Amino acid sequence: MNKSVFWGILMILAFGSSCSEDRLYEDYIPLDNVSGWNQNDSLRFELGDVVISGKTSLLAIRFTDNYPFSNFYVRILAKDSSNQILENKLINVPLFDSKTGEPLGEGFGSTYTKYDTLPIQFKPGTNSLTLLQYMRQETLPGIEAAGIKILP
Repeated sequence: MNKSVFWGILMILAFGSSCSEDRLYEDYIPLDNVSGWNQNDSLRFELGDVVISGKTSLLAIRFTDNYPFSNFYVRILAKDSSNQILENKLINVPLFDSKTGEPLGEGFGSTYTKYDTLPIQFKPGTNSLTLLQYMRQETLPGIEAAGIKILP
């Protein structure tokens, strides 16, 4: 085998394995870029049998630089299998630096993703999370997707 081909394959494998991260659960729900996130729309994440007690849980907000505010308020409802609310929390996620106006988070072009730790104490039996936008605006432009990531 040619040395350059061997080293190329080795670098691809090393890069691919370094980017992988163990996660118990990860899902994103895309939103309509044209109309935005309507105040009445809820995003529901079915966790199934994932045990989240004591795990690191992250909220991910994918947004564009035309988002009209510097922060994002989201209400998170943790529910059990009978749809009973176990936890109800309002979270403020800063998306832009308050002094410079620069987008926070990772991204390229005009799209960024901001991760924030979920400050929720998950109770046993939690099997779904519901997100509601709480910005007191009927339709919220600039939010492309929202997601949940649970790490071991």
